[in-house]
Amino acid sequence: MNCRPHALVALVLAAYLALLPNTGTGAPRKAKSATTSATSTAAADFDRAAAEYRQGIQDLADGDEEARTQVDASLAQIKQVLERCGQEHGCDLGALMSRYTELLRFSAASAAGDEVVGEDEENQGEGVSRAFNPNVVGNGSQRSAAELLSERRAKFTEMVQFNPAIQAGIRKWLTDMRPALMNSYENYQYIRQYVAPAAEQHGLPEALMFGIMAKESNGKVHVSSRAGAAGPFQFMPATGRRFGLGNDGTGFDTRFDPRASSQAAAEYLAERMGELNRSIELALAAYNGGEGRALRVYKASSGANFWNQSVYDQFPAETKDYVPMVIAAAWIYLHPREYGVYFPRVSARPTTFRIDRPTSLYELTICLGNRGSRDGYFRALRNLNPRWEADSTIPAGSVLNGTTRIASLYRNYCRSGERAQLTQQLMKSQVRNAIVRVGNFKTVETGGVAVATDAGTSVSTPPAPTTYRVQTGETLNSVSRKFGCSVPQLARANALSTTSPLRVGQTLDITVCKDR
Repeated sequence: MNCRPHALVALVLAAYLALLPNTGTGAPRKAKSATTSATSTAAADFDRAAAEYRQGIQDLADGDEEARTQVDASLAQIKQVLERCGQEHGCDLGALMSRYTELLRFSAASAAGDEVVGEDEENQGEGVSRAFNPNVVGNGSQRSAAELLSERRAKFTEMVQFNPAIQAGIRKWLTDMRPALMNSYENYQYIRQYVAPAAEQHGLPEALMFGIMAKESNGKVHVSSRAGAAGPFQFMPATGRRFGLGNDGTGFDTRFDPRASSQAAAEYLAERMGELNRSIELALAAYNGGEGRALRVYKASSGANFWNQSVYDQFPAETKDYVPMVIAAAWIYLHPREYGVYFPRVSARPTTFRIDRPTSLYELTICLGNRGSRDGYFRALRNLNPRWEADSTIPAGSVLNGTTRIASLYRNYCRSGERAQLTQQLMKSQVRNAIVRVGNFKTVETGGVAVATDAGTSVSTPPAPTTYRVQTGETLNSVSRKFGCSVPQLARANALSTTSPLRVGQTLDITVCKDR
């Protein structure tokens, strides 16, 4: 991508030279108020054009080639502002130079694909996440997240800085759990468009919601636990139903929906905060260890702090670990640079795109590639389109949720061309087509794939199994993925609901699955 910082240099130099004849000794002096007014007007016009330029550059980075028109138009506006300032008595072009310098720095960093951090941002105090965040919810969400329940902010800060349990949690996130932290952050950026507004609506810090999600699911929308909890915020079936989550009548469990589960999680946490004296620790203990237990302990202890031994000892070991780990993740989210943490730059500006032919999320993952993302876009597609199983066939004409970059990559690589053809070939490939008997071989076409087989014979494949015995830790969701059918299909074939837990050794009818 050519961000053309040299064009900005030429513009500024030309305008600056145009100003020189008006600054000689014979030039009349304007009143200070007139000078200030002229400079302020020019600065305001420059800032508006620069904001459009920055947005255009970010859109280009996201893969939106149509943004070049916006970049060109904003550059023309900047030129006009500089030329006008150079020709107007009393307009101080030097006052625009700092703005120009920052814009030029932004252009160079964007062209190199680097993180753009202003000098003032580097020097900000606590509470502002300085990692790059795409224009999903807005910078205000980052600042509001830092408030951490306003009047309790100072107490929260002191608690984090001097609490050994939370310090130990920070250590865990920064050592063996650092990959999980990074994955959680990257996954979170795609669903932040749902989480941040829910947090703001219920007066909660966004950072706390991130911490819960990081600990519960690492931002993977389709996670299920052996105990039956499901979704990015791991709601149990009964608790989920209280907050509007569960089977929506189509066989889909809305606990897996990031928008619905974010709203439910924020509402649930706000409810716990309300009955536990706004205690972050006790609210988190309730989230993990049971609201009934947390409320009983709180009342019996006359409102004692979670870290009071008489309170702390009444919670299970899992909860004792959970509370400081969530707070630690929230703290790192707000203060990454203090710990040398540079979160990955994620292009997560949301949009939708329509598919031209039948496909699957697996197929899209291959043809999209991984430009702009270390691990590709499988997790983003899954998180943003939770109703589609990874290998389910999505009909042509369907509209999928994605990002501007995903939509651009789809247009460029998935509709047609060499990569699209290679992807289709990979999707048609089956292991069983590689198995042949020894003999005289000839090549036959099987489903569009060349297969070696005995001369005069046909490919022999073993009969597909009709049943499957459930293994440890498996769910309807994992079994359906294994054998290539949807959860509703598998559930109906076995007279189960889509949320039914499975028993180890249970026999399932898998005749409805295509990969059995």
